Amino acid sequence: MNSSCQYLGNSNTAFLCNLQNGCHLLTLKMMYSSRRKPVLYFKEDRRFWSGKCTVYKLFGLCMVLVLVSLLWLQLSCTGDVRLIDDGGLPRQPCPPERQASAAEDPSWGPHKLALLIPFRERFEELLVFVPFMHSFLNRKKILHEILVINQVDHYRFNRASLINVGYMESGNDTDYIAMHDVDLLPQNEALDYGFPQEGPFHVASPELHPLYHYKTYVGGILLLTKQHYHMCNGMSNRFWGWGREDDEFYRRLRAAGLQLFRPNGIKTGYKTFHHIHDPAWRKRDQKRVAAQKQEQFKVDPEGGLTNLQYKVESRQKLTISGAPVTVINTQLECDTEKTPWCLLN
Repeated sequence: MNSSCQYLGNSNTAFLCNLQNGCHLLTLKMMYSSRRKPVLYFKEDRRFWSGKCTVYKLFGLCMVLVLVSLLWLQLSCTGDVRLIDDGGLPRQPCPPERQASAAEDPSWGPHKLALLIPFRERFEELLVFVPFMHSFLNRKKILHEILVINQVDHYRFNRASLINVGYMESGNDTDYIAMHDVDLLPQNEALDYGFPQEGPFHVASPELHPLYHYKTYVGGILLLTKQHYHMCNGMSNRFWGWGREDDEFYRRLRAAGLQLFRPNGIKTGYKTFHHIHDPAWRKRDQKRVAAQKQEQFKVDPEGGLTNLQYKVESRQKLTISGAPVTVINTQLECDTEKTPWCLLN
């Protein structure tokens, strides 16, 4: 037997011994016989982690590692934004709220909505909007895709052009669009987001919108089939800065001979929507520069989808609290001779 011992020097005289290639803690105790002669004996310390590795010990260690891994996955699965990009490995996403298909459940219908969100830098609102609208539309059995058209150039914000980009980039699997503000959340389940076959459907109608109540208002949330949007040649690209683009689009709807529809039987009034924009924190660009004051009330008879100029810098698929969303990072182009107000002086 190959053995060796090392003196540890505690109160009862202890040794660490190597017996048959295993380490054992041996305690030397002094015992006395009836003749009061010292008698020596060894007591082996049989602890769980001492001695040789056994199948039971390996099994116990594996179970501990599995439990730790499951705990880590649970803690890492949060409601944060998770980037799924070509440049790196994403964290483990939370299971998204599943959206059924028309083939699995015909009650969802054959149509699919492209929810277009013109966007720039309002991330705190986006984190609320995406999971809210995903759940809202799922409850109503609306097949949908949320597209955030994020303006990343150095020009002033252009809501109309971004909606045009969203229409162009929405793909052939969607057949109608919603021009939807990121700060407007529907609070009434009776609101209709279904396919607007008869004509454009203004969800955020003047008698329901918390801020804008004039009769020709068509902003906030407007549903159109892609065919009807194409008939209008989209929206004008001349509106840099905040406001007036939806008023010009109202004239386009009338020029195309389209009838505008609005909700009926909604009893919640101005509480139908929750407006989450804080003007003190996120001020709108309402400046009117150069000839913009005169041009903002004119009809743009030629501009729209036909003269839209843009470049998609990247497309990124995200999940926000389990809700899928596609962000289209977009660079708009501006003809500074025709619309010099795209730049702030």
